[in-house]
Amino acid sequence: MGLRAACGERCYGVMTDTEVAVLLVDDQELVRTGLRRILRRKDGFSIVGECADGSEVAAAVTQARPDVVIMDLRMKQMSGIEAIRLLHAAEGPPALALTTFDDDELLSGALRAGAAGFILKDSPAEELVRAVHAVARGEAYLDPSVTSRVLSAYRRAPAASTGAAEEKLTVRELDVLALIASGANNSEIAEQLVISEVTVKSHIGRIFVKLDLRDRAAAIVYAYDHGIVTPK
Repeated sequence: MGLRAACGERCYGVMTDTEVAVLLVDDQELVRTGLRRILRRKDGFSIVGECADGSEVAAAVTQARPDVVIMDLRMKQMSGIEAIRLLHAAEGPPALALTTFDDDELLSGALRAGAAGFILKDSPAEELVRAVHAVARGEAYLDPSVTSRVLSAYRRAPAASTGAAEEKLTVRELDVLALIASGANNSEIAEQLVISEVTVKSHIGRIFVKLDLRDRAAAIVYAYDHGIVTPK
């Protein structure tokens, strides 16, 4: 049974329980042990499976049905980037890329493969907790310490032109896109624009369709790429 069929009644990216079900993918057992200690049940997490290589991810997702996959990028048989690409193609759960390597091209490759975000392994524990919760809510998380450089690397790779956002989006949709790129979640966007979260979700859906974007991570890249926001 493939990943798409395995979804069943539970659609990935839509939280149905209070706990975030997490699949850990890293070829170092010590790293996985550290992640288990950080992502504790009392903080709203449940570790539902572990993999030591990207080649094991499809079967683990089918069996465990995680809400989020934390994915190491450098593994021996199948890289994290390839595993993320397969997950994304199968409409599987969102993946948060995790790496010790401050490698802009590697991280931009993870974004292109469909990662919902990335974080470095030397980030504080509370930052990892924040990142996993964000990805579980359907948001994106880009480690602020390397975001501007990674986005520059992302833009250097060839990509189809999507045209000027100003020609495709309404003023309000541009406001929403700018807030997404600034890291605001749906409730924060609703508060700042004095609209409901339902309206925010509607705006985001239209933004994705108009700009042919697959997720919030792609929307953030688009916003930086087109000058809607600029790296700080």
